[in-house]
Amino acid sequence: MPFLAYVIAFHLVWIAWPYVFYPRLTTALGAATLSYAVVQLSLRILVWVVPVFVYLWLIDRVDPLEYLKLRRHVGRGLAVGLVVTALNLAGMLARFGPPHLSAERVTWNSLIGTSFLVGFIEEIPYRGFMLQKFTERIGFWRANLVTSLLFVAIHVPGWLALRMFRVENAVSIFAIGVVLALAARWSRSLWAAIVAHSANDFLSFVIFRL
Repeated sequence: MPFLAYVIAFHLVWIAWPYVFYPRLTTALGAATLSYAVVQLSLRILVWVVPVFVYLWLIDRVDPLEYLKLRRHVGRGLAVGLVVTALNLAGMLARFGPPHLSAERVTWNSLIGTSFLVGFIEEIPYRGFMLQKFTERIGFWRANLVTSLLFVAIHVPGWLALRMFRVENAVSIFAIGVVLALAARWSRSLWAAIVAHSANDFLSFVIFRL
């Protein structure tokens, strides 16, 4: 069916990023430049976001903003996202102590790519699209499990390419996926997951340097 074809194609296509595009872009542009941030974001939007909107428009023939829960309950979504972020921050402080700030972590890509826009780009296909599609077929809890496992899987090629794969990273990403799905469901808005996701990556990469 078209949905499963999309899921398979999306995950196979993204394998090319860490092995083909990332090394060439960082060599040509430098990972800390605005040019790299813009190109990287453009590619991610093209692969992660555009196909979802095209699928919803052309195959399901529905309003993408409505289906993805981006139009309604925005205030509730933002509030839930901020609550999840506050709990996440408290947990990080308890585990790691005071933040380890470093100017070298503050780059165009870490701010607009890895942090503030990452939630929008990654939540569109996962908690916005795939979670709802799987929920329609197998129920929310199984869909949450499947989607969170797929969310782990999309990170694996990059971890392997950069020799950063660790079991604890996979467990952490899986747990984050489960929490983001719960936040989106409870708030009835994808904005909860978007805000919590972006804040988590900003705290992890820029503030706590994890």
